[in-house]
Amino acid sequence: MTAIYYLLRKRNVLIALFIINLLGTVYGYYWYRHQLAASPAGFIPFIPDSPTASLFFVFVLAAFLLKIHVPWLEAFAAVTLFKYGVWAVGMNLAGGWLGDTLQFQNYMLIVSHASMAVEGLLFAPFYRFKPIHLLAAGVWTLHDVVIDYVFDMMPWYPILNEYKPFIGYLTFWLSLLSLFLVYQVALRKNRLKIEL
Repeated sequence: MTAIYYLLRKRNVLIALFIINLLGTVYGYYWYRHQLAASPAGFIPFIPDSPTASLFFVFVLAAFLLKIHVPWLEAFAAVTLFKYGVWAVGMNLAGGWLGDTLQFQNYMLIVSHASMAVEGLLFAPFYRFKPIHLLAAGVWTLHDVVIDYVFDMMPWYPILNEYKPFIGYLTFWLSLLSLFLVYQVALRKNRLKIEL
């Protein structure tokens, strides 16, 4: 067992990650406050993508601290953490490339979302979900692409508005990549299983 997995099994590390992710989740919902207030109620569960992903992971960490597994939460957390982590890093960098001035908040979002993507895959040896749970996470993730790009509920990045069709296309493929990677690291044969 590598040193990183030894550390991730430590209760104080899990508690620290729980607190960090909980604070990030609260901030994420705060960041979406204006878009949530301006959106139809039926779309609200699918608008705050990143904080919902980190909320799934907060529940996974809480379960780990209780020494239990909630497979469907593990699958949802793994897929959404990677997808929305990579997506947000890409959108912030794309905004900067297109002329938006990257400020402290952008760099903070890049670092925090890159960390989300890493967390989603790093905990794979601890997950106990099955293909049916991954399928459910896939339905959620692809449904969210439809909500964002067919019903125009993607996160507000004004400088990227003219690129929405292209971003939607890339996001669809990022969703499939996320599902494939999570399958590879958590469900493939002979995967490493580590007890908490």
